[in-house]
Order: sequence, then structure tokens, then C-alpha cells
Amino acid sequence: MQTLPANIYSVASVREIDRTAIEDHGIPGYTLMSRAGAATFHAARRRFPDAKRWQVVCGAGNNGGDGYVVARLAAQDGIVVSVLTLVDPESLSGDAATAYGDFVAEGGVVMRWRGELDAEAELLVDAMLGSGLERDVAGEFAKAVAAINEHAARVLAVDVPTGINADSGARLGCAVKADMTVTFVGLKTGLFLDCAPDYCGELLFEGLEIPEQCRAGVSPEFRRIDDALVRDALPPRRRAAHKGDFGHVLVVGGGDGMPGAVRLCGEAALRAGAGLVSIATAPTHAAVLAATRPELMPHAVEAAADLEPLLEKADVIAFGPGLGRSDWARLLFEAVATDARAAVWDADALHWLAQQPNRADARIITPHPGEAGALLQKPTAEIQTDRLAAVQALQQRYGGVAVLKGSGSLISAGAEVPSICTSGNPGMASAGMGDVLTGIIAALLAQGLSLHQAALVGVEAHARAGDTAASKGQRGLIASDLIAELRDVINP
Repeated sequence: MQTLPANIYSVASVREIDRTAIEDHGIPGYTLMSRAGAATFHAARRRFPDAKRWQVVCGAGNNGGDGYVVARLAAQDGIVVSVLTLVDPESLSGDAATAYGDFVAEGGVVMRWRGELDAEAELLVDAMLGSGLERDVAGEFAKAVAAINEHAARVLAVDVPTGINADSGARLGCAVKADMTVTFVGLKTGLFLDCAPDYCGELLFEGLEIPEQCRAGVSPEFRRIDDALVRDALPPRRRAAHKGDFGHVLVVGGGDGMPGAVRLCGEAALRAGAGLVSIATAPTHAAVLAATRPELMPHAVEAAADLEPLLEKADVIAFGPGLGRSDWARLLFEAVATDARAAVWDADALHWLAQQPNRADARIITPHPGEAGALLQKPTAEIQTDRLAAVQALQQRYGGVAVLKGSGSLISAGAEVPSICTSGNPGMASAGMGDVLTGIIAALLAQGLSLHQAALVGVEAHARAGDTAASKGQRGLIASDLIAELRDVINP
């Protein structure tokens, strides 16, 4: 089994790679199917070594064919395996028919689905519908999905869990909830979007020995942030370095009653390596911030004029944490909006930006889906339905770099192929996490990374720190826990 590759494709593009391998490179389709089935079988043996009784549930097409290969190999290995089919095997054609025939020729027995699974099965293999699904699962297929989800056995999905749209990640009516999914040829966009990650379980990839030339002419929809990105972007510091080499971040926010947001943002910027961090905040907060984190340099700001000398000293602006929607916040927005420095905008800065839209090439915006909806004047549900289109629309409308936060945060920098972060966990769905991300990205900008690079590295570092912090449990994880893990992440 291979490491997950960076490129992620549409279903149509994966089919084109498959076609090129067969027609232009002479790899028989049944050879690819046999490799897919073998990869799935070996993955199952490694992940579920104690499962001695398997049941494979097959549909039509290549997904069902993969299932018959899995069943044949399992039987050869001495596993007690049974196969249920939801279609008449006599209706199978092409490679799927060959796989069925090979299984039966070796003594395999295929039974029609009658509404029940093997109650004693220890592993269920979903080989029903695969990546071609475009309409809601219905009829006997829906009943089979329900039976699989209610069964006590572990579940392995072949290529894509039945019921998940392989392009959008949407659940089409109902879907198999797998413990592991083994996907082939190319990663599909839908495996990373919408609710799909909740149904895929552990995701494994097998390229089926398809030559890389088959992928050369096919453009990905987006890319996973490369595992080496943080390491390559943040090399060891030279011995003669001083704080001035690592930039001055100015955090602007913290309206009355909200000092915590700027404190989290400022401390995250320090922990992510910024040389200096100043905070422009409401007068009532300045003394408190200085007492609780002396490395921060808080400044009381009563009016926009108080902000001007602070802006002049800053290299990067982190704008929005705890800003609020008061007249004071509006005045700060008007002052920052005309500044040309590199900046990261989040939280209430995005509220004001939605009210007074403008483009800025030196700005990174980091909305969550609700904020993205306001920026694009669309319902949040519509943003979530097509997150890839949403992040691209945000970048086109507002310039610079757009980060659409959420499970599988997406980053768009215009002409570049969008990127997705596959690190992170549900424990990070708690207050202050966005403030921390803003501080991290701002610190990376201050250290000389480009807007796009700072967004990519910042999102990935934030997620990895969250994963480390969640090692003690996701529930109860708070933003300060993540900050405590940053140093290990940014010093690879």
C-alpha cells in the first residue's frame, strides 16, 4: 500500500487515467482489477488480522468485480468467506464477469441478497456501488447499507463507501460507514469533502502499478498539503539571527469584553516564531494582557489615530480576533482596510469586509463556512455543498489567498491548484482555534514566507499541533492546548 499521494482528482479524471493505462499502455483491465482486489485483501489482513469469517457484498460493475477478487483471495488464504450479490451474476459483463467466473471456478458460492447478512461474520466488505454513484441509494441497496451499518462486524469499503458521491463527498440517501476504505488509481475529491471523511474511516491508496505517464496529462482538482512542506519551509535558523530577522506582527482586535482572542492570536504568533508581537486593543485590556503574557506588547487604542504609529512599525497585520461590531471596530476596520501591508483577516474583520467588499493582493482571509457565506452572500449550506467552488470564489472576489476553514480546510491562491489539509481532528471545533490559526499564519508571513506558502504551512502546522494535542483525547481540547504543541511542529 502506498503513501497517500498529493494529487486529488475528479471521478472523470480517474477514469481517464484508467483508460490511458488500458488503451495506451496495454495493461489489461482485469489485471488492474486483480491488483485492486489483491491490495484490498492484503490491507484487510493487516488491519483485521483476527477476522476469520468474511462476507463480501457485491453489486454490478468493476466495484463488484473487485469484491469477487477479494473473496477468491480470502478463500485461498483459508478464510471462511461468503458472497452476497444484489444483482443477477448472469447480468455481469467484462472484467466483473471474469472475476465472478474465477471465484466460482475455484469453488466459491454466490448467494442472492435476501435481506440478511451473515450474523457471525467478523468482517464485511462493501463492493456494491463504488465511484460511479450519482443518485440516491434506494431499494435493496439501501436495505443492504442499513444492514451493514447495524452489523457488529468491522467494515471495509472498496474504492468508495457505497452511498458517497465520489466527486462531492455528499451522502446520497444513505451510506456505508466503513472502518477502512481502500481506493485505487487516483484519490477522488469526494473522499475528502462534505461528510465523506466520517464514512471512509482510515483511507488507504493503491496506484495499481499504473505508470506515472498516465497521470501526466490529467489535472488534479486540488492537492493535499505535502507532508514535507513544514520542514522545507522552516529550515534551522542561522546562529547569528536576531529578533528583527523574524518580523513584527501587529494583532488588531480585542474589543470590549474580548481580550482572550487577541491574547491567543498574539501568543500563537510568538510560538510560531515571530520576532516581535504587538497588540492594538481596547484600553481596558492592555494592562491585563501585559500581566498575563509579558512577551506581548499591548497598546491601548481608543481611536484610529492611535493605530497609525503601530501600523508603521509592523511588518504584518493580524486583523479581526475579538474585534467586535461596534463603532470602535468600524473605525479600526477603515484604518486597516487602506493599509497595504501583508495581513491575515479573520473573525469580525470578515464581517466588516462583507459589508464593504474590496480586493487586496497582500491579504489572506480565513473564514469558516458561515463567514464565507456572508462574504459570498450565500447560505452556509450552499458553501458546504461545494467547498471547492466556494474557496475559489472567495479568492477571485477578494484577492490574495483564501482559506476556507473546516474539516479538510481548503486553500486557494488564484492560478495555483487549490490545496486541502487532511490533518486535524474534531476536537479542534472549539473556541479560539481560529484566533490561533490567524497568529500562526501572520508569524510565518513575518518570517518571510509568501502569502501562499504561509497559508499552506500555517494551516498544516495548526492541524498537526491539534492532532498532537488531541493525543490525550479530542473532547475537552482547547486552543491553548494547541499553542503548547506548536514548537515541536514548527521545528521539524
